[in-house]
Amino acid sequence: MKPLIIPIFVVYKGCPNRCIYCNEKITAGNHPDRITERQFRDTVDGYLKTAFGNADRIQIAFYGGNFTGIDRDYQIELLRFAESYIKDGLVQSIRISTRPDYIDDSRIRLLEKYDVTTVEIGAQSMVDDVLNLSQRGHSSDDVRGSIELLKKSGFETGVHLMAGLPGDTREGFMHTVTEIIKLKPDTARIHPTIVLKNTPLAEAYMRGEYRPLSMDDAVYLCGYALSRFKGAGISVIRLGLHKSEAMDTEGSIVAGPFHPAFGALVEGSIFLDMASHLLKLAKTPDKEVTFCVSPKDVSRLRGLNNNNIKKLSDLYDMVKIGVRKDPSQEIESLILMAGGKKYETDIKSCYSS
Repeated sequence: MKPLIIPIFVVYKGCPNRCIYCNEKITAGNHPDRITERQFRDTVDGYLKTAFGNADRIQIAFYGGNFTGIDRDYQIELLRFAESYIKDGLVQSIRISTRPDYIDDSRIRLLEKYDVTTVEIGAQSMVDDVLNLSQRGHSSDDVRGSIELLKKSGFETGVHLMAGLPGDTREGFMHTVTEIIKLKPDTARIHPTIVLKNTPLAEAYMRGEYRPLSMDDAVYLCGYALSRFKGAGISVIRLGLHKSEAMDTEGSIVAGPFHPAFGALVEGSIFLDMASHLLKLAKTPDKEVTFCVSPKDVSRLRGLNNNNIKKLSDLYDMVKIGVRKDPSQEIESLILMAGGKKYETDIKSCYSS
């Protein structure tokens, strides 16, 4: 069974400023300006009814906006709504997302009082020039301080990162990944920057002042982060933006590497690199080879529409590439059987430097 996160969106609430790329009406959808207890219960009860018996851990999550920047009385009201489900044994804990510059001892004490166990920090980048150009209003040191304070207080911590922000580079994003690894958060969410309508970023794009990542670059950078984080024991719980109904509206996405199956693209790209690496190691004259994977990794190895197998066949002049499912094989690992020999690698080793 998997954990269940029940999202409650407090769109724009508590934000001291608007980031250059932000349009939560598109990314999160339309939600009430102030959530009533009835609305809250209708949302939570709906998720609980659907997930009955299918989740081993259930959290209520307050997403969107800047939770610890919300008016304190409204924070308490929302937390009490959620706390009632914990007292009834229907939900195990609460998680929130917030800004790194809105974490201090006073705010932490409030979160502890109401069974908040997980705090996700909107870091986005660890390059101060990039943060400034994105109008984030905080520094990389704020990220470091908030994660350290939360971990010291016993919270599970998460970070949210974006690739392709204004002024960022491949080296800058890799620096961000390295700095986040030093902080050792428990989880991470990663997605490329998408140009949404009615944002300053869209205006900059139309003026030719901002160029979004290509899909190939976005997949590479997010794959790099995924591999490095897995190697450091940091769980990546989201790749790419969640597709909202508003994104289907014509013109809502102005530009950028958006794909509804972006996570699958990233994972497929990594397995393609892993397979290519093993074929290069093997240097086999055989025209028929077999890859062994966990059953959970078959689609990752094959890629969307079996594109990875087609690419490998073309690149290495293979007549037949077999894929064997091995339930005993470790997930996210890959074995090549070729020329009577065995070659191995895994996702953690893909970007080891």
